[in-house]
Amino acid sequence: MDKSIPPENRRIVILTGAGISKESGLDTFRDAGGIWSQVNIEDVATPEAFTRDPVRVHDFYNHRRRNMTGGNIAPNAAHTAIARLEAEWPGEVLLVTQNIDDLHEKGGSTPQNLVHMHGEMLKARCENCGTVRHWEDDLSTATPCPDCGATGLMRPHVVWFGEMPLEMDRIYKALEDCWLFMSIGTSGNVYPAAGFVSQVRMQGRGHTVELNLEPSEGATQFVEKLYGPATEIVPSYVDKLLSDL
Repeated sequence: MDKSIPPENRRIVILTGAGISKESGLDTFRDAGGIWSQVNIEDVATPEAFTRDPVRVHDFYNHRRRNMTGGNIAPNAAHTAIARLEAEWPGEVLLVTQNIDDLHEKGGSTPQNLVHMHGEMLKARCENCGTVRHWEDDLSTATPCPDCGATGLMRPHVVWFGEMPLEMDRIYKALEDCWLFMSIGTSGNVYPAAGFVSQVRMQGRGHTVELNLEPSEGATQFVEKLYGPATEIVPSYVDKLLSDL
């Protein structure tokens, strides 16, 4: 890491994936026994699936939403460590998550510094008027839009396969001149997020580090690698960054 850059100009970009939420009790997607080993992506996580069988899609997401709001899921030490880094770091910190849960917010991260590139489970969107609302109840084909009144067109505010992730321009702009890129709890095989490390390397300025339970698909692209439970290695790495100041 280039220590000649003034601390206030050291931008950090953090990418998080399902591995950071696993220790909070949420299932991952691609691990053995993960969500995509139990249900076909094509049946519940594409626009075509929603057109073909909206009842099944709603049932799938209603179950996941209830799991998130049931009171048993709480942020862990990795979430709170990232929030601490945001609060104490003198430069900009942009947190980009592939997760659709709200554990970063509950852990103390601020919405201004947080991008849910794959959407949010606790929001719903109307396909008719585009309204996006906080949503904790079940959705069905009979749910009316609270803004335009249309029925059958409310859907989870999540990015399905074949759809463009959210706020990509903002993310790529941050990657262009980041001082440090941290990838935490990601599988490294879901694009475009899996390509972020390459984007940083092409710029030739940012340091790259992978913090994961085990090496990801793109592990060889990172300069620094630390492996172990997120609740252990993330707080430790944050402590090191802040103490080096």
